[in-house]
Amino acid sequence: MTLAARLFTRKFTVNLLRSILLISLIIPVFLIIAAGLLLRGSLPQYDGEATLPGLIAPVISERDALGSVTLKGGNRVDLAMAMGYVHAQERFFEMDLMRRQAAGELAELFGINAISHDRKIRLLRLRTRATAVLQQLPSDQTQLLDAYRMGVNRGLQALAVRPFPYLLTRTHPVPWRNEDSILVILAMFLTLNEENFSRELALSSMRAVLPKPVYEFLTSPAGNWDAPLIDEPVQLPRLPSAMDINLQTMKEPTPQSDFFMTEQSPGSNSFAVSGKLSGGAAIVANDMHLKLRVPNTWFRLRLIYPDAASDRIHDVTGISLPGVPSIVVGSNRHIAWSFTNSHGDFSDWVRISINEDNRMQYRNSKGWQPIQTFNETIRIKNAPDEQLMISETEWGPLIKQDYDQTPLALAWTALHPEAINLKLLELEQITTAEQAANLARQFGIPVQNFIAGDRDGNISWTLAGRIPDRFSDYDPQASADWSLPGTGWRGWLDYDLYPLLHNPSSGRLWSANSRTVSGEQLKRIGNGGYDLGARATQIRHRLFAHDQFSIADLQAIQLDDHAILLTRWYELLLETIGSIDAGEMWLHPIKAALADWTGEASIDSAAYHLAHAFRYEVIDTILNGFMSPIRQSDAGFQSPRLSQTEWIVWQLLEQQPRHLLPSPHRNWNDLLFHCLQTVTSRMNKDGRVTIQKWGTVNAAQIKHPVSRQLPDWIARWLDMANDPLPGDHNMPRVQSPNFGASQRSVIAPGQEEQSYFDMPGGQSGHPLSPYYGSGHANWVRGKPTPLLPGIVERQLKLLPIN
Repeated sequence: MTLAARLFTRKFTVNLLRSILLISLIIPVFLIIAAGLLLRGSLPQYDGEATLPGLIAPVISERDALGSVTLKGGNRVDLAMAMGYVHAQERFFEMDLMRRQAAGELAELFGINAISHDRKIRLLRLRTRATAVLQQLPSDQTQLLDAYRMGVNRGLQALAVRPFPYLLTRTHPVPWRNEDSILVILAMFLTLNEENFSRELALSSMRAVLPKPVYEFLTSPAGNWDAPLIDEPVQLPRLPSAMDINLQTMKEPTPQSDFFMTEQSPGSNSFAVSGKLSGGAAIVANDMHLKLRVPNTWFRLRLIYPDAASDRIHDVTGISLPGVPSIVVGSNRHIAWSFTNSHGDFSDWVRISINEDNRMQYRNSKGWQPIQTFNETIRIKNAPDEQLMISETEWGPLIKQDYDQTPLALAWTALHPEAINLKLLELEQITTAEQAANLARQFGIPVQNFIAGDRDGNISWTLAGRIPDRFSDYDPQASADWSLPGTGWRGWLDYDLYPLLHNPSSGRLWSANSRTVSGEQLKRIGNGGYDLGARATQIRHRLFAHDQFSIADLQAIQLDDHAILLTRWYELLLETIGSIDAGEMWLHPIKAALADWTGEASIDSAAYHLAHAFRYEVIDTILNGFMSPIRQSDAGFQSPRLSQTEWIVWQLLEQQPRHLLPSPHRNWNDLLFHCLQTVTSRMNKDGRVTIQKWGTVNAAQIKHPVSRQLPDWIARWLDMANDPLPGDHNMPRVQSPNFGASQRSVIAPGQEEQSYFDMPGGQSGHPLSPYYGSGHANWVRGKPTPLLPGIVERQLKLLPIN
């Protein structure tokens, strides 16, 4: 080849490489631009005008710097339609997830990865039941659902591009239907009640295997951490004797760590002080604890509209649940209200007797009855449909088997159409705390503790939601044969039998998912896995520490991370270390870590982390000993939520009965030493014990629902930062990496300008929105954000067609 040819070839090659390099750079740029344009196409409309067919009169939608929405309209039906429009534009994908979660239709979006969830939930046939709910709703509630549905679908259609998660999953949104709003309510029933399904199955296994005194000790209904509002003396169970059980003779238990998961359960804090302690209006504080995500479960909203029968103007501020046209928690200038999960018992397992001569019959109190069967089709993205046959009795669907393989039907309040309604909306027009409490008992929601306060200083507490009226001849925490006389439900509890407190003499109310009542009232409500009560006790203590309160004082209680419960575990840890030879080298980093103990769940405390881990290890070790007899026949048995585990374990640690010491430990000091070694071995890194600060262990993991399916660099863009978070479970400031206060509010009705509201995860579901993650930083820092929306930054006019 000549020199000229070689030079030409080299030049051609260089140019070709440059072109390839340039193209390789241009293509990603174009892809990024195209992705950006697609994302921008699904941004909500924040300004200008938009038509909304069905409106009677125009509605103004205003947004402040956080994206808090204020809707101003001529009537409540128009505002329901505008709510639907705004919810769909900001949160349609999250609404879709909630309806699909309840309906068992997630596999249509996520394919085979979601099929196990759909198979389990579809057995409840909740979409069919949601349709039945619609049939019995009054016309005014149906009218609001009609308007909301129209708004949702118009808001979705108005987006130039479908919401971005549908682009990622390569699916398309399905239009909203009225029953979808009921499914969103049913999704909350599942979130707040479903844990008790497995809990009572486990209790049934415990009851079948363990001696009665052992079962009663482990399932004690009360303990020394209780702080009920209505209290009566409770007979606590005694320690089981060596004749009942001897754990020293049992096989060494298989280590399992069940306690952490049972302690992390949906719950909330709510408390209030009356006007005699505030000098004016009542003050109501609320923080509802849920699994945290981006965007947040709730949506900040203010509604302003005229009364239909007077010249009053309704001004309601709080949070809505996208998918439903109501304000869940908030104030209306006259009252403020709040909720906490009651953890009562609103589901039972029914033992079903099958006719051996005809397996399609079961027995009720009148004899053999036909089992009803239903076929459900589960649609799966990128896979063939699945057919599912469901069998049902008059009490509920057949979905499990008891410890002895007897079929079990699930009886659950949410399976009854009359347990669900939209009466919560009527709070918007209530003016006194007493009226609010009387109305709350009629709400069609999962049964909640309800606390309300009014601008005149009155406070009230009751239970909101339908409660089953049980016969008294059986234990509802165990499975039972409802074909027998005196067993099962006989309807709904009369509202007059609900517990109710109005203006207690102390001027204080509190609830934190623990036992609130005693005696006959406790029997009516049942035990669905109450919280220990440490939070409620700490809140009560703070409320009785002063005689005068401000909004700031109640916020300080919400942010209280003092480790009252963990303090004696820290002291036990010091005693355990003190009993070990001081020359042991592995103790040196432990002693150094314990030196920073402040008595708080502080992000800078390694001592808190160590004491926290030590507590869980000791509790799991002791509970595993008691569960060993059950696991001999059921290796996969998981300990259920036992409300008084803390009280149970400290009875043993203080009295140290040898027959209740799990094998193979020689004495109780040996058990504690072993637990300490186990904890430190988990913290061993490269041959060195490293005890991390609590803020490192308790760093936020608040994620977008689709981020787990994406590369890390994209996921980090969608998720909130890994901020170190103070707080823990058994204190007012409940916090774990992805669980905690889904909102914090302190409201004095009539003084909304001085009231505050915070929430994590932000207002918008769109990552390019200026409101994505809005307010999250204030929530992390515990910095109060005003309840009322701020200066209007964006305004959208929703106009009727004419």
